[in-house]
Amino acid sequence: MAEQLVALQVKDADNVATIFADDVIPGTVIAILDPSGTQTPLTVRDAIPYGHKVAVRPIAVGELIIKYGEEIGVATHDIAAGAYVHVHNLDSMRGRGDLERMTQEGVQDA
Repeated sequence: MAEQLVALQVKDADNVATIFADDVIPGTVIAILDPSGTQTPLTVRDAIPYGHKVAVRPIAVGELIIKYGEEIGVATHDIAAGAYVHVHNLDSMRGRGDLERMTQEGVQDA
């Protein structure tokens, strides 16, 4: 019997889960393990490295990316459930001193 490939969704509000498996390629079915312990199957659309993010539901362009209950970025493209979520389709909000500066100066986001 093949080993079950798992991704962890830490908080109910998370729209991404972290992959804890190797060899995740398009068409792979993984189990999304949510906070209640429920496992939900999800077919992966892209190759996703160990420790990286997969969308657990569709995410619209401009929507916040939420991981571990925290807002970590904004979708720069529409992202399908099962898609790899990384720098090619999100704008990170982590370590962005410019966002804090713009807020303090009253500058609107472009």
